[in-house]
Amino acid sequence: MEINEFSNKVRSAVERELGGEYRVELKEVCKNNGIMLHGLLISSDSCNVVPTIYLDQLWRAYEEGMTFAEVVRRLLEVYGRDKPTARIDMDFFKDFERVRDRICYRLVGRERNRQLLEKVPHVEFLDMAVCFFYAYKGELLGEGSILIYNSHMEMWKADTSEMMKLACRNTPRLFPWQCSTMEEVLREAMGGEDGRSLLSQGIPMRILSNRQRVNGAGCLMYRGVLEQLAEECGADLYILPSSVHEVILLPAGGREEPGELRSIIGQVNRTQVAPEEVLSDSLYLYDRRKKEVEIIF
Repeated sequence: MEINEFSNKVRSAVERELGGEYRVELKEVCKNNGIMLHGLLISSDSCNVVPTIYLDQLWRAYEEGMTFAEVVRRLLEVYGRDKPTARIDMDFFKDFERVRDRICYRLVGRERNRQLLEKVPHVEFLDMAVCFFYAYKGELLGEGSILIYNSHMEMWKADTSEMMKLACRNTPRLFPWQCSTMEEVLREAMGGEDGRSLLSQGIPMRILSNRQRVNGAGCLMYRGVLEQLAEECGADLYILPSSVHEVILLPAGGREEPGELRSIIGQVNRTQVAPEEVLSDSLYLYDRRKKEVEIIF
């Protein structure tokens, strides 16, 4: 069954389950890197915020054998757990003074996001781009993000340089950086089990991200972070863009060849990283003498 047929079938089933009080719609949503996902929107008069539930993973599960009844059950379970319980006043977002302290940045690849970058304020950084978002936090919706578009800039009468200044101040404060060894990351992923047997030949790789592990690749732009980490290991740093969520740091000057590292990045992006989470295929170097990041391959 094709995804569009599946989506329409799901929409009809959810409408029957929820009844006439709810409106159920389908919407294609363009995510990072131009990836189109299929969203289900469920709305009612009692709430002015409409959550989007993406159907793509459920469709793949259905194709692999999950029953349609189970698909609908899981979808309704997600909606019941995450739906807002009251109307939310979003008028605050029109007032720049009320949002400026939570304007942050994230990194995306420039080439894969050409169309998006025409619509949003951004700053070019090597072959990537710095985009801005509002880090939402509230009792009813929890934590989330609102991407900032050119239309928001016009409403606020703000410019890109001001956004960059605010984001450089807010992002490290709201999303503090952390740098973990590969062993620590593997142990955490394995629920506390010892992951040393999975490490490749003792290469001293470290993972730089934020504590939330969401859009953490931007930590490489935090003031003084790469300088500190390079001084700690006494070498320049290769930077491998693992995804938009983190980067891998590796001391330069070892036995690793830049060409081989560049090939690894491309292979991992094609086979291990979700398409909407790919950051770049390039290999970067932090030069501790220049205190700059550059593309080397």
